[in-house]
This record gives sequence, C-alpha cells and structure tokens, in this order.
Amino acid sequence: MQELIEKAAAAVKSSKLTIALTGAGISVESGIPDFRSAGGLWTRYDPSEYATIDAFVSSPEKVWEMLKEMGEIVGKARPNKAHLGLGELERMGYMHFIITQNIDNLHQAGGSRNVIEYHGNASTLSCLWCGRTYRSEEKLHEHPPRCSCKKVLKPDVIFFGEAIPSEALSRSYELASRAQVVMVVGTSATVSPANTIPAAAKRRGATIIEINMERTHLTDTITDIFLEGSAGSLIWDLLEAVKKTSSGGIFPA
Repeated sequence: MQELIEKAAAAVKSSKLTIALTGAGISVESGIPDFRSAGGLWTRYDPSEYATIDAFVSSPEKVWEMLKEMGEIVGKARPNKAHLGLGELERMGYMHFIITQNIDNLHQAGGSRNVIEYHGNASTLSCLWCGRTYRSEEKLHEHPPRCSCKKVLKPDVIFFGEAIPSEALSRSYELASRAQVVMVVGTSATVSPANTIPAAAKRRGATIIEINMERTHLTDTITDIFLEGSAGSLIWDLLEAVKKTSSGGIFPA
C-alpha cells in the first residue's frame, strides 16, 4: 500500500490541475451515514414522499420531519482527516478543485475553498415564494422554519426533480477536460451526472486515483491507482507522502 500511496503522491505533485470527486463515503467518518446504506435516511423515509421537490411544495411540514433529522445529523458532524487533508493539499497548491455530491459543508470546514457543489448545501435556507435567504442556525429552534412571509423555508439542497446547478455542471466538465489527475473519494460513481466526470477526464489522459472502502465499477475500467480503505487514513498518508517528498525541493513545504 505504501508504494501505491507514494505513486499517487508523485502523480499529484507532477499534476498542473488536480481535481477531486467526492461522495457520501468521505463523510462517514464524520458521523454522517450514507443515506442509501442500511440504517440510512432512505430506509426510514421513502424518497418519493420526502425528497422530491413536488413533495416539498405540496407538503413542506411533512418533508421537514425528515429534514429535521437530517439537519441534526449534519449539524453534529465535523470535518475528518479526509476533509482536512484535502484542505491542506489545496493550501499547498496540489489540490485545485473539489466537486462534491455532499451537502454537509465539511469540505469548506476542512479548509477547502474551491468547492463545486452538485447537490447544494444545507447551511442555508431559502423561501421559494419571496426569495429571502437565511443561515440555517438562525432557524434552529423553529420546526418547521418559516420565512418572515410565513411560508415554510426550503434548505438550499437539490431535491429529486430539481436540476443540478448549470454553473456547477459546466465548470466541472470544463475542469475534467483539462485535469491531469482526478481523485475519486468515497463514491461508487453510479449517480448521474457526477459519475461521468472520471471517464471524461480519463479520455483526455488524466490519471485516476480512486480511494474507496471497496472496489467499484471504476476500479477495473479506468482507475490507475486504487487505494482501498478509510478515506481519512489514506488521504492523510497521501498528504504526508507529498510533504515528505516536497521538503528541501522546489515545491512548497
């Protein structure tokens, strides 16, 4: 494994544009279970009843039963070593953009600044009727939270039936077309359209580094370096390998 980590570190160091695609698996160590996993939210709340934009518009109070529980889970979470490691790699100049399917704001809390969010962010709430926006903490004690116009607020996350932000899509594909390294972290890459990013980059010659707890459909098709195990441990080891080979050279320490 150490040889693979050093190989990944060398690829990251030589890359002029490195991006990461992250999914639910990177936040599991922060206490946020994958909604689709055993015991996840979707085993207790039918997404067709609680996670579509039509369901929210027609019955926001009901949908907030699920959102309240989701908010409590996300609110307690703190960035783990994977988030912190990616943030440090960005600070050092070796990680340029993160494309995430997560809504937990943990990449930003871990120090990353260049984050493209496919599914929005639960840290803010908006009124679909008058357009006013609030920080989630402003409404912590309201269930459901309401706007000053008395309508129920919606978290700024993408519900089923809503489009991925066009700016996020166009920016991510533009980056994929130029990336020299793509790190796939904590995602099985089965949900469209995010799952097409690694293949799009691979077609342009990018090196694919995959960090997952188990093999995925990417592993035997386009992955160049597969690091199997905990995202927190492996990203931290990768960071240390980058630092070790950077000291004393032309790269920042």
